[in-house]
Amino acid sequence: MEFKHYSVLLEETIEYLNVRPGGIYVDGTLGGGGHAYEVCKRLEGKGRFIGIDQDADAICAASERLSEFGDLVTIVRNNYCNIRQVLQEQGIEKVDGIVLDLGVSSFQLDTPERGFTYRSADAPLDMRMDNRQTLTAKDIVNEYSEMELFRIIRDYGEDKFAKNIAKHIVKAREKAPILTTGQLNEIIDAAIPMKMKVTGGHPSKRTYQAIRIELNRELDVLRDTLDDMIDLLNEDGRLCIITFHSLEDRIVKSNFKKNENPCTCPSNFPVCVCGKISKGHSATRKPILPSEAELEVNSRSKSAKLRVFKRE
Repeated sequence: MEFKHYSVLLEETIEYLNVRPGGIYVDGTLGGGGHAYEVCKRLEGKGRFIGIDQDADAICAASERLSEFGDLVTIVRNNYCNIRQVLQEQGIEKVDGIVLDLGVSSFQLDTPERGFTYRSADAPLDMRMDNRQTLTAKDIVNEYSEMELFRIIRDYGEDKFAKNIAKHIVKAREKAPILTTGQLNEIIDAAIPMKMKVTGGHPSKRTYQAIRIELNRELDVLRDTLDDMIDLLNEDGRLCIITFHSLEDRIVKSNFKKNENPCTCPSNFPVCVCGKISKGHSATRKPILPSEAELEVNSRSKSAKLRVFKRE
C-alpha cells in the first residue's frame, strides 16, 4: 500500500519556519516527507535537512520522495526524543528550524493491520509507531489493571465514561482475550449509553486515542523534549509544532510560555535575581488553524493547531 499522508497546515508551517537557503532544518516526525519536501526545495541545494521518524514505512516513503535532493538530506530512524543525540552524531550543534507534526498519518489510519483505526472490524490491536517495540495495544487492553485502564482512558482520552469502559474491558477479557479492533469496539459500545452514541461521534475514538498515547508515550516524549529543541535553535530559529488534541496543545502552549518568561522571582521583587533568561517568544499568540479550503480537502485536519516558538 502506498504511504499517504496529507501534510496538514503545510503552507502556514513553511511560512513560519522562514526557510533560509544554506540553513539546517529538522523534521522530527518525517512521515511521508510532505513538509520536508517543501523545506528542501527552499534550501536551493545548500545547507542540510535531517528527517527523523520511528516508523519504517514512513522512512521508506520519505527516502523515495526526497531522493532528488541527494546528500542534502539525512534520514534517521529514531524517536524525536533523541534529537540531540541524532544531531550530535551528524556533527550538528545548532539548527535553524524544527518541525513536529504530531498527528497519526493517513497511512497508519488507513492500513488496518497497523491497528490504529477503530473503523476496521478485524484488525489486530497493535498501534505501535515503531514496530521494533514489543509492547502492543493488545498487551495494554489485556494486562493493565482496571484502575490503570480507567486512568489512561480518563486522562488521555478525556472520556466521561472511562470508568465504565475499563470495567467492561476487564469483564470481557475474563471470558477470552481481546485480540481485535472489532472485539474492543463491541465492548466500548456496550459501555456507553445509547443517547451519547447519537451525538458524541464514534464511541471508540477516545479510548483508542488513550491507548495509543499510553503505548507510544506520546505526551511524555513531547513534554520531555520541548526544552531540548528550543535550546538547539540558532538565534531567530523557529520551532513549529502541529498538535491534534487539547492534551498536546496544552503542553506546547505551557512550555512556550515558560521559555518566553522563565523568571520565578516573586512579582514584588524590583529586579530579577533568579537568573533565568527568556529564550525567545511565541510567534503565534493564538494557534494557527486550518483554512476552510484545507478542511474541504482533508477533514482530518479539523482539530489541528500550529504553534511556533522563535528563538532570540
